[in-house]
Amino acid sequence: MPVFEYTALDTKGKEVKAEIEALSSKEAISKIRNKGLFPTKVKAQSSGKKVTAKAAAAPQKRKGGNKKVKIKAVTQFARQLSTLQDAGLAILRSLRILEEQLKKGPFRRIIGYVADDIEGGATLSEAMGKYPRCFNRLFVNMVAAGEVGGVLDVILDRLADFMEKNERLKSKIKGAMVYPIVVMTAALFIVMGLMIFIIPTFTAVLTDMSEGKGKLPTLTLKLMAISNWLIGGKGLNAGIVAISPFIIMSIFKMVRKFKYGRFAIDWLKLHLPVVKKVVYKTAVARWTRTLATLIGAGVPILEAINITRETADNEIYARMLGKVHGAIRQGDTFANPLRQSKTVDSIVVNMVDVGEETGDLDKMLMKVADNFDEEADVLVSAMMSMLEPIMIVTLGLIVGTIVLAMFLPMVSIIQALM
Repeated sequence: MPVFEYTALDTKGKEVKAEIEALSSKEAISKIRNKGLFPTKVKAQSSGKKVTAKAAAAPQKRKGGNKKVKIKAVTQFARQLSTLQDAGLAILRSLRILEEQLKKGPFRRIIGYVADDIEGGATLSEAMGKYPRCFNRLFVNMVAAGEVGGVLDVILDRLADFMEKNERLKSKIKGAMVYPIVVMTAALFIVMGLMIFIIPTFTAVLTDMSEGKGKLPTLTLKLMAISNWLIGGKGLNAGIVAISPFIIMSIFKMVRKFKYGRFAIDWLKLHLPVVKKVVYKTAVARWTRTLATLIGAGVPILEAINITRETADNEIYARMLGKVHGAIRQGDTFANPLRQSKTVDSIVVNMVDVGEETGDLDKMLMKVADNFDEEADVLVSAMMSMLEPIMIVTLGLIVGTIVLAMFLPMVSIIQALM
């Protein structure tokens, strides 16, 4: 029977290190908990295999080893590898088959390197861990849990499902944003065209016609001033306005590189009137699904929380998970620090509480993720339905204001002549 080395906390918060026999990591964790301990790290004892120099080669020295690979390609790979493992093929043979099927490129080379490392004596998770830009920490830890538990095919299938759901949600959010961005960008350039090429013609005509007939309306004068400003500066002012959306996007990207910048932007997104509910639902669905997948694979709770914190993609919830991690290390439950953080609805806290009581925390978290995904879909659809008429009305007001500003003085002049 396999032997597992573990680190756990007793009821007083004291760290305990020992060994235990079990058929899988999940069974080992269950046995440790039955002893009244709280496992923080569970690892199968090394088989004693030595990794050759070829297997230990750093990915930096391998061509394409540091290249980023698309999530879609990794998801498809996980699904195919799961199928081959379920069919009973050896892992090395499975990797070689998938390597031959892939198109030439960084991903194919990485799979080849992983296969080389396994041939040299490394485990699949160890080999994949050398390429973090292709296989993130979540992926590697899930694979490691699958290897230890002897259920690699099941874990890979879960991983593929997890990544597909995450990408589907991201695609829906991005798709919802494309339409308004395209429309507003087109509107910006149309309005600029009117201000630069059409308004100056009207300005010359109106100035001539209004001589001796009185002052032009305030709205017309302001529009003419904006037009003159855009034309001035040898086109520099117009250029600044045209590239302003790209400048704003670049600033946001720069700010997100800093921890406090990410926190400020994520806080803002969670408090914006229109999008805050969608942001909240998607953020909670992401971290609950990640945590549920890891716990279900047999990863110890504290390690699972750490991995989830790193992949949360939202600084507010990353900090919350950090506090939960600290509280659990002190012997507290998951639900108490989650409730105190006030970052989630009571329904989420109650589901977590019930999950802890029944020992089905992973199932409860997955239910939360599924429910929040569905609610996010409904909210995105509702937002799209609202955005369309709002944008039409906004564009109508902008164009109407320009037309009104140009024709008001003509009406005044005609009335004066009559």
